[in-house]
Amino acid sequence: MNRPAAQDSADLDVPVLIVGGGPAGLTAVLELARRGIEGLQVERRAFTAHFPRAHLLNVRTMETFHDVGVAEQVYRESPPEDRWHKCAWYTSLAGPTPLHGRKIGEVDAWGGGADAARYAAASPRRFANLPQLRLDTILAEHAARAWPGRVRARHELVDLEFDEPGAGPEGQGGGKNTGATATIFDRESGRSYRVHARFVIAADGGRTCAGLLGVGVSGPRALLDIVSVYFAADLSEHADPEALLTYFVSPAGQGTFAGALLALGPGQWGARSPEWSLGLAYRIGDPAADDSDAVVRQAREILGLPDLDMDVRAISHWQFEGVVADRFRVGPVFFVGDAAHRHPPTGGLGLNTAIGDVTNLAWKIAAVLDGEAAETLLDSYESERMPIAARNVEHSLRNAGRHAPVATALGLAKGQSEEDGWAQIAVWAGDTPEGARRQAASAVAVAHNAEDYSQLNIEAGFAYEAGAVIPDGTPPPPGHDSAIEFHPTARPGHHVPHVWLDRAGERVSTSDLVAPVGMTLFVDAAHSAVWRRAAEAVTGVRLTVVEVGDTLVDPSGEWTSVRGTGPDGALLVRPDRHVAWRVATAPADPSAELAAVLRRLLHPVQAPPGFRGDLTGITDAGEALRVTAARDPRLFTVVE
Repeated sequence: MNRPAAQDSADLDVPVLIVGGGPAGLTAVLELARRGIEGLQVERRAFTAHFPRAHLLNVRTMETFHDVGVAEQVYRESPPEDRWHKCAWYTSLAGPTPLHGRKIGEVDAWGGGADAARYAAASPRRFANLPQLRLDTILAEHAARAWPGRVRARHELVDLEFDEPGAGPEGQGGGKNTGATATIFDRESGRSYRVHARFVIAADGGRTCAGLLGVGVSGPRALLDIVSVYFAADLSEHADPEALLTYFVSPAGQGTFAGALLALGPGQWGARSPEWSLGLAYRIGDPAADDSDAVVRQAREILGLPDLDMDVRAISHWQFEGVVADRFRVGPVFFVGDAAHRHPPTGGLGLNTAIGDVTNLAWKIAAVLDGEAAETLLDSYESERMPIAARNVEHSLRNAGRHAPVATALGLAKGQSEEDGWAQIAVWAGDTPEGARRQAASAVAVAHNAEDYSQLNIEAGFAYEAGAVIPDGTPPPPGHDSAIEFHPTARPGHHVPHVWLDRAGERVSTSDLVAPVGMTLFVDAAHSAVWRRAAEAVTGVRLTVVEVGDTLVDPSGEWTSVRGTGPDGALLVRPDRHVAWRVATAPADPSAELAAVLRRLLHPVQAPPGFRGDLTGITDAGEALRVTAARDPRLFTVVE
């Protein structure tokens, strides 16, 4: 497209330019605004989604949404707690025989059922579910109020350059820079203007900024073409009343899955949901994926409702991939969300990892702009977030392979005729020794999906091992490599443990006591005097002292047992709730020690070591999926 030259008269100078208006970009506006930072956000399209897209919001994301003031609205629009915390497997919703519409199994999901107590112990917030087409609207409305006139739809970044020679793609942060200059094209007026920003947050899904700066990605790409049908229909007499997500295993899947159905609400959920999404998978380049009528016919067949009255709202295509950007920072530009990592939907980790990026980055940018930290602090963004993104992408890829054994247990295989496939399902359903064996095998295969739907440690137990943290030499908690097993810990790098304290009869979480700016120092009230004197001696950074044990009571003793310090020790927590430093007992000179710790954290002399691990796990998981997808793509029919 030919665009007019930039008009100098329209130039702007802002502390932060945010490129992209999805959940990551909009949350970045809110995270910066609550810390008093102003800026500009541009989005090449409108700030609304026209397709459901991501929908799962885990407890760490909901903590951030609570901080920025949108959590209660999100919860109001989410399903009731008894209408979505299950994932189910069926042969279909309906059909001509008793084998049709038959339930194969189910698992508790997303903090419900048997997982409820574990999730409640991890966070004061609970899981939520809201399709992105509604979430984006909420976030955009709040962002527009936070930065009036500076949240701009249909404004597209078309060029990006650095102000200082040598600070471009070959440089890796670390040194002080004076920012970047972007050329923005107003798609409605047809005019362009230039914006200077000290920092740029690239939340554009990898569409523009990465290409302009030469940032590539690593990991498997173009595994499958996922086709999702967004439609309205009355499934109240057929759908599972409690499951949010239903997988269909039938002969139509040719030994794998035939499709996956997601309830979308709004207003009513479970079987009474008015809107739905059905996901199908095709090989890359399969012309059948582009035949909308054929796709809709296939959707009806998979549901077992060939005459279903479907109001098709949209049909979308996206490529199944699992990649991580080679760099998360280039000079003053930081990549977040899909610009930094793109996940298969299995596990629902894409949007949630994106919000985690923003939660990590926003407080650091604010601290630098406020003069409380050196710019070298910002190098910790990549060293902290890249390993988490790589782990989450790998886990998502492996989740995609956890469903095939269900079809195998039923006796389904590629190449079977429709008749033979239903005959195998009849054996599975029968009251015979072979039927019992297959039923046991399918139960085990279904249960194995807890690695996806009960992945609390993936969602809430991640830790930063290198960056703006000072290790104390203690080992990680038991089960730290598990996707499911979560143990709260105050070990540096981990999220501060959530413990309910009592303040004058009111329950308050330790997580909610963390200040949004500066640092928060947790100490025992009986030994607080020495630490208060140390905090009062600190200059150049805001420090909030939380005394536990006097007006803020630990009635269960849980905080005392989980903090990992003696009565006179201390715990220093960052604004993103991750523990930065822990000292078991008071040092000889607490004032000098605390000052030295803050200098080391906020004014590092050199950048922390970058991500030095390889992406073998992602590559191996992706290759396994690629081989299986070539055999039959519908194994990976997913909509999470």
